[in-house]
Amino acid sequence: MSLKRVLAVVAARNREFYRDKAGLGWNIFMPVVMVLGFAFIFSGPETDLFKVGVIGGTVGDQRPAFLDTRHIRFVPQLDEAEAIEKVRYHRVDLLLDLREPKRYWVNESSPNGYMVERLLLQAYSEPPVGLKREPVSGRPVRYVDWVLPGVLALNVMFSSLWGVGWVIVRYRKNGVLRRLRATPLSAGEFLVAQIISRLLVVTGVTVLVFAGTNALLDFPMRGSYVALALVFLAGAISLISLGLAVSARVRSEELADGLLNLLSWPMMILSGVWFSLEGTNIWAQRIAEILPLTHMVDAARRIMLDGAGLTEVGFEIGILLALGLVLLTLSSRAFRWQ
Repeated sequence: MSLKRVLAVVAARNREFYRDKAGLGWNIFMPVVMVLGFAFIFSGPETDLFKVGVIGGTVGDQRPAFLDTRHIRFVPQLDEAEAIEKVRYHRVDLLLDLREPKRYWVNESSPNGYMVERLLLQAYSEPPVGLKREPVSGRPVRYVDWVLPGVLALNVMFSSLWGVGWVIVRYRKNGVLRRLRATPLSAGEFLVAQIISRLLVVTGVTVLVFAGTNALLDFPMRGSYVALALVFLAGAISLISLGLAVSARVRSEELADGLLNLLSWPMMILSGVWFSLEGTNIWAQRIAEILPLTHMVDAARRIMLDGAGLTEVGFEIGILLALGLVLLTLSSRAFRWQ
């Protein structure tokens, strides 16, 4: 393998990417816009968790302590029948009538109703004995803090899959690979050059996106930057190798686009980018465990939010590198110039 030929292909591919101003702008600014959008949407005042309708009510010293419960929105109700219908259709979690005789309505099929009922009964019972309250303080994790590792990993995925898989198919269709075949460049050198080129692009874009969004929103970073970089590097290698496997023999850009969408959409939905999979269908969790994006998102999130070190995320890094090695081996064996 000639290092000189590999570096020449790397330089040529990088020049092609950086000359494409639209593609470069999309890779850098789109993730920033997404993160800022989530920060704007979810940065409003703290919302109440439950909604309780209240009929009647008292003032002064007779006000029930339950009405001072935090994170519950108490909504006055004038019409009893209409309020009961709201409980029936889960528009309020519980209806409390403070007139004599005091009573309440709850929908037995409502999880929120169950929780509010427990709080209500606790408020009207004697306080528990023998329990010591231990306060805990700490900076709350915003949704935008939680979603940032997923957005960064998602950008790595799209850049790796389309920046390698789709481009190689375009080269094959346009005759670029046929011309390269006539040169001393081997298939292995070409594939290695594609990996190096895309790794440089992905690394640069990820650093820019992280630094830009962090300057604007001040994200928590409790772990090691080195560990985080290794996670994204291993994830990029596995996803680039996946893109190479898709493009090894495909000749049609339309087919490549369809295959890449078929791979990326399940990862985008099932890898925990936007929401946690805890408590979801067990089969969905099993499928998520075999997706490379899942391991990249989980490891990055644990480093940034939980302060996990390299040893704690070593398993995920190993899985990503092993998957990349397997896919790269398959790609090199299946690759065809035409």
